Amino acid sequence: MSTTKKMAGAALAAALGVSTLAACSGSEETAKDTGSSASSKAVSKTVTVVSHDSFTPSDAVLKEFEKQSGFTVRKLKSGDAGAALNQEILTKGSPRGDVFFGVDNTLLSRALDNGIFTPYEAKGLDQVKEEFRLDPLHRVTPVDTGDVCVNYDKKYFADKKLAPPQTLDDLVKPEYKNLLVAENAATSSPGLGFLLATVGKYGEEGWKDYWSKLKANGVEIVDGWEQAYNQRFSGSGGGKKAKGDRPLVVSYASSPPVEVLYADPQPKTAPTGVSTGTCFRQVEFAGLLEGAKNPTGGKALLDFMIGLQFQEDLPLNMFVNPVTGNAKLPEVFTQHGEVIAKPETVAPEAIAKNREQWVKAWSSIVVK
Repeated sequence: MSTTKKMAGAALAAALGVSTLAACSGSEETAKDTGSSASSKAVSKTVTVVSHDSFTPSDAVLKEFEKQSGFTVRKLKSGDAGAALNQEILTKGSPRGDVFFGVDNTLLSRALDNGIFTPYEAKGLDQVKEEFRLDPLHRVTPVDTGDVCVNYDKKYFADKKLAPPQTLDDLVKPEYKNLLVAENAATSSPGLGFLLATVGKYGEEGWKDYWSKLKANGVEIVDGWEQAYNQRFSGSGGGKKAKGDRPLVVSYASSPPVEVLYADPQPKTAPTGVSTGTCFRQVEFAGLLEGAKNPTGGKALLDFMIGLQFQEDLPLNMFVNPVTGNAKLPEVFTQHGEVIAKPETVAPEAIAKNREQWVKAWSSIVVK
């Protein structure tokens, strides 16, 4: 899920010619640097987070955790979310860390079915909105959420005196022919999210017919978000430089605030908008790994991740939304973002059961 979203935020910033956000606190390693020579005393004072490559909370917030808890955070990054999860399944019972961060609702059932987590009900879980608590056994803790949505180029539609599409149904109308660029569902997280939005909306009986109509209406499919958003989409900073000519793109509800945040000078209004009836809701989780060497530190970190400081750190550093009701969004998000009231969802167990066949069927319809 969020791997692409957070990389998208960083890529968007780079496309606008600015530096990315501050580096994280604590030590950071790739999956190749396991640091297995640490003493038992050092291990007891270190809590290791295994994650995808886009686990990027701010330096300040992790330092605050270390100050409060007495534990030092060590980050072990392991590629994208799917690759990171695969490594933990392979090392089940002898994990490389204490906490795993980065499994989302598209991968959740796979993680739970493989039994890689120890149940733990984090302190403060009552502050997390009930809609995000997808595991009643508390094997994972909800940490952040976001929405895959179609974004549109405001200037294009204003110049054409054409109302931008707002729903999935709109996208197959003749007036929007040859305007949308989307990512490959087999190779891209937002591409898969958009496919799942259509499954959620039209059901098993209708989503294939929808994609046949969308293909007939000229949807362009590219491999990933970077190409779609920063090359083909006419509304983004990167797309303008690349002379992109598609005014509709599958991206995120958080993309317009990020366009404002990294523009110099910052515009009064976002240059892009969100088609709010096209969205799929993603939720990202963390969990205490079965066999963790430092379960006490792992539990403390899970508690902290749903605390107010960490939750309010998320939007500007990881380009996602908090899951707790008491966390406030930064002004740039409240002014330029969209609250998606009724996103499409698909049950994690249904995704686990059908994901491969859905993607295969999608490919046979769209990429042939």
